[in-house]
Amino acid sequence: MEKESPLLDEASLENTIRDIVSKIQNDADSKPEELEKIKALIKKNVPFFTRSAFAAYILREIANGGAKRTEKKARAEFRKEKVNAGAASEAPAKREERAVPEGARTLYLNIGKMKHLYAKNLSEILQKELGITREDIYSLRIHDKYSFITMSEENCNKAIEVLNGKEINGRKAEVNFSNR
Repeated sequence: MEKESPLLDEASLENTIRDIVSKIQNDADSKPEELEKIKALIKKNVPFFTRSAFAAYILREIANGGAKRTEKKARAEFRKEKVNAGAASEAPAKREERAVPEGARTLYLNIGKMKHLYAKNLSEILQKELGITREDIYSLRIHDKYSFITMSEENCNKAIEVLNGKEINGRKAEVNFSNR
């Protein structure tokens, strides 16, 4: 024995049907040409003996659709709350942006993410090649095809000398001062 869905309450469906019929008969704002186009499409695509089942299916979807949308909305809100609650307690602390000291310069590097260059890799390369520490690199911004490196002017000059022409991830590096 199948249990009837609470969404398919017979009385509410009857009211919905009456409302639709009333709107069809009395609504002066309805556009009859639109309804005629839809009716023609139904006649063309729905076999005659299936049309009442088609109408019943549409009515059921309308009745369930509102509940499904509400359920989806509730799930989305729950996920948001869970993420926000988790973010406050479990998320690792986001690195604070350091203020760039006066005299710092920004370099342009012609290699980016498309050549599989990421901030961690670039930081390691700079530390190894220039003999600097992580704290000497003020910021790294890696884009798809290029990167920006902000350091002291002294380290920037050293980077231009050492890295220009060096192969990084299969591409010849071109390093110069950024125009930004």
